[in-house]
Amino acid sequence: MSSKEYVIARLEKSGSRFEILVDPDKALKYREGELKDVSEVLIGDIVYKDVRKGDKASPQELQKNFGTTDVMVIADTIIKKGELQLTTEQRRKLLEQKKRLIVNYISKSVIDPKTKLPIPPQRIEKAMEEARISIDLYKTVEEQASRIIKELTKVLPIKVAKALITIKVPPATAGRAYSELRRLGDVKTEKWLSDGSLYMEIEIPAGMQNDVIDSVNRVTRGDVELSVKVI
Repeated sequence: MSSKEYVIARLEKSGSRFEILVDPDKALKYREGELKDVSEVLIGDIVYKDVRKGDKASPQELQKNFGTTDVMVIADTIIKKGELQLTTEQRRKLLEQKKRLIVNYISKSVIDPKTKLPIPPQRIEKAMEEARISIDLYKTVEEQASRIIKELTKVLPIKVAKALITIKVPPATAGRAYSELRRLGDVKTEKWLSDGSLYMEIEIPAGMQNDVIDSVNRVTRGDVELSVKVI
């Protein structure tokens, strides 16, 4: 692995510096919660005081500052609370990835208050550029979404909303579709009717209604009664 493929993750703690080598893309995914195994992020298994000098932190220093000498536990703390020493190109690439995640998240969470329809990701992205909205590489998508949506209201009619999807599946496909339908959103009502049909009400972010409707039709093979109400 070349030096361009890994970076230093650094944390200042009690006046001391601790550094590890990590994959930058995986480090941010781990910080976001997308990756769960810190060993996938870490390059090697050494905690340094200074990577470039090859100066390793002693077990005593690690125990004093982290309460453990377990490299994986220490790496978890450094990645989540420290900073990544990124090159300009790495930062540009990772900011673009974070921007796409934020755009998609917001698009699935909002509607146009006039039409009650979802707002396409392309329109969200254009509005973010118009409003000159900044993105924080180290904050999660969820942490930034509320602030960004508020800033977007200056240039785009936008409303955070939920949608209630009412579904009725006939007996022939109800059993097969049941478990899949439950995974599509927050189930508010669920009951089996006397004729064997399944009736469900599912709450979802309003911007996801098209995706969920497509999923319902796929799961039921189109044999379904369906209605949507934005709430």
